[in-house]
Amino acid sequence: MAEEFVDKRLDALVEGIVRLSSGDLSARMEVSPARDSMDAVISGVNLLAEELEVLYEDLEQRVRDRTARLHAAQVELERMAMYDSLTGLPNRTLLRRRIDDETLAAAAGVQPAALILLDLDAFKAVNDSLGHSAGDQVLIEVGRRLESTVRESDTVARLGGDEIAVLLPQTADEIACEIAERILYALRPAMIVSETSIRILASIGVRCGEAGQSGEDMMRDADTAMYVAKNLGRSNVQVFHPAMLQATHERFTILEELRQAIPAGQLRVHYQPLVSLQTSTIIGAEALVRWQHPDRGLLYPDHFIGIAEESGLVVDIGEWMINAVAAQLGDWGDVLDGRDFAVRINLSAAESRAPGLADLIDRALARHAVPTDRFIVEITETSLMTDPEASSANLLGLRELGVGVEIDDFGTGYSSISYLRKLPAQAVKMDSSLIEDIVDDPRQLKFVAAVLQLIEAAGLLSVAEGIETADQARLLNRMGCDYGQGYFFGRPAEAAVMAGLIGKGLPSLRV
Repeated sequence: MAEEFVDKRLDALVEGIVRLSSGDLSARMEVSPARDSMDAVISGVNLLAEELEVLYEDLEQRVRDRTARLHAAQVELERMAMYDSLTGLPNRTLLRRRIDDETLAAAAGVQPAALILLDLDAFKAVNDSLGHSAGDQVLIEVGRRLESTVRESDTVARLGGDEIAVLLPQTADEIACEIAERILYALRPAMIVSETSIRILASIGVRCGEAGQSGEDMMRDADTAMYVAKNLGRSNVQVFHPAMLQATHERFTILEELRQAIPAGQLRVHYQPLVSLQTSTIIGAEALVRWQHPDRGLLYPDHFIGIAEESGLVVDIGEWMINAVAAQLGDWGDVLDGRDFAVRINLSAAESRAPGLADLIDRALARHAVPTDRFIVEITETSLMTDPEASSANLLGLRELGVGVEIDDFGTGYSSISYLRKLPAQAVKMDSSLIEDIVDDPRQLKFVAAVLQLIEAAGLLSVAEGIETADQARLLNRMGCDYGQGYFFGRPAEAAVMAGLIGKGLPSLRV
């Protein structure tokens, strides 16, 4: 009987070990009342099973935790790949996926989607004047405003920089236009960034959907409409129509022809006289570029300078102008002998911050034996703000060289008199918009008088452009404005005409 009991316990032990070895960690064996050596083995095996079970459960939990972390990492990677890290908005990749989904749905017969594309106006000036962190805050706030303005089904996406898109699924044309106007309105209130009140507006293009249209074409057309909005004065909404593509093609054609204009010798320089308002004598001229197009005739800057600035070609045009003006000043040597006369030349934002500007001008003037004080560069307030450090360094280099510096279009940009005092400038040219109403509007007259007093207080000379009547010239002279420029004194003309004016003077225009 004892042997049979032992055999049963041995069989139970073997069976338990087999179950454990097969992976059943819950297997346990009962300990007999005998408490003998066999029971000791059974107890040991049971303890081992318990430890193995604990270890296995811990391992399983670790695997579950690791799997959860891997899944979370995968989700985060997918989010990073599909969303903008700054604003949290969908990015270009996710937008294109959703556009493709909408085009497929439209092909199946549902209402096509519409696309809104917007570009923030003067956003670069915020970055340059307040810093990139301020620009980031602006983008975050713009994204927030847009998301609170559109519908829940719409997608607001940041494409990069300050370009933002809004996809409107299954949206009729009139609703798309209404939402675009709402977006424009939502952006108008000022936002406080870096303790500064900023108003950010946008140029908006709308592409209303059509069945059979590809996502790529939709993006292209919305971008084209947005570009038209920028050209029409910014802060407006334009809906795409096919004629816009022709305009885009026209701009591309002009750009390609403009690239050939310099080596082909098609650019010209016209000169507009600058006059002392006290003596009515010509004390200088502004050099203005013209394009003698072989088919279109003489083109003014409005037709091509904007394209040149966008493409970067304006730097090449500027270099050509510097050399052309230096050569002309050299040719006028005898005419200018003994006269106080200097030519002004406009610098674009790109030129004003380009390295080596002073050396370029120095070489051009030296090549034609022109004194440096006969050359003055004009730079706008807005251009100065695009990269103040680089621009200021270049202007200091020019002043050390002996080249004059004037601030152009004062009253249309961002700077102030306190800022101008820090610049190595010698004169400020007031924009024509400031003086056009001074004869008929007493308030504008007082305003211009105050501006002239501030310019004088800053130790700078004053220049008024856009003078078209004797009354304007007379009032400006009485208020202490130093120099004037405009159609009243002479229109831009070729160098030979300008040379004649220098020689004869303007005695009949004394104000």
